[in-house]
Amino acid sequence: PALFLLACAVVLILVLTGIGWVLSHLVQSDAIGRGDAGISRWFARERTGELNDVTAVTSEVGGTITVTILAVLAVAAAALVWRRWREPMLVAVAVAGEVAIFLVITLLVDRQRPPVKHLDEAPPTSSFPSGHTAATVALWGALAVLASERARSALVRGIVLALAFGLPLLVASSRLYRGMHFFTDVLGGALLGGLWLVATV
Repeated sequence: PALFLLACAVVLILVLTGIGWVLSHLVQSDAIGRGDAGISRWFARERTGELNDVTAVTSEVGGTITVTILAVLAVAAAALVWRRWREPMLVAVAVAGEVAIFLVITLLVDRQRPPVKHLDEAPPTSSFPSGHTAATVALWGALAVLASERARSALVRGIVLALAFGLPLLVASSRLYRGMHFFTDVLGGALLGGLWLVATV
């Protein structure tokens, strides 16, 4: 399993780094690049004081501190409930692996942030891919897998599944609204989180 995951991680790094490099260097001035920037400018024009406040909170659903705390709690709860390593390791590997892959990609790509006012302080990592989006997909996707396989309540399964689909959309749109990522960045983040989750499962 470890060698398989390592191979998957290397493939993801190579593929997403290639995509990020193309977005950063080859398509900035063509239709894709102009469309990307246009979406960012549209979100910036739609800003209001209330939405600024709301997205400051919803953006942090995928923030490092939030995801780390939830992942640690989920790992601990899974270990206590099922008393074996497979369930907690699913969450741990999904989240930790996504973070490691994300950091390597951002070092290799180094894409600039969108050409709009940023409502948050820009971290030193590349704009591509969106780490908030990737982390949200990986964490809540892993929890949805556990819920679908282990939860006895259909209500619980439904709620966790809805969160696994809804929260990444909420985080991605919040990051776009706040000028922290291009549309292709959040797509790249969703691709990273989703493919790594599949490999982990």
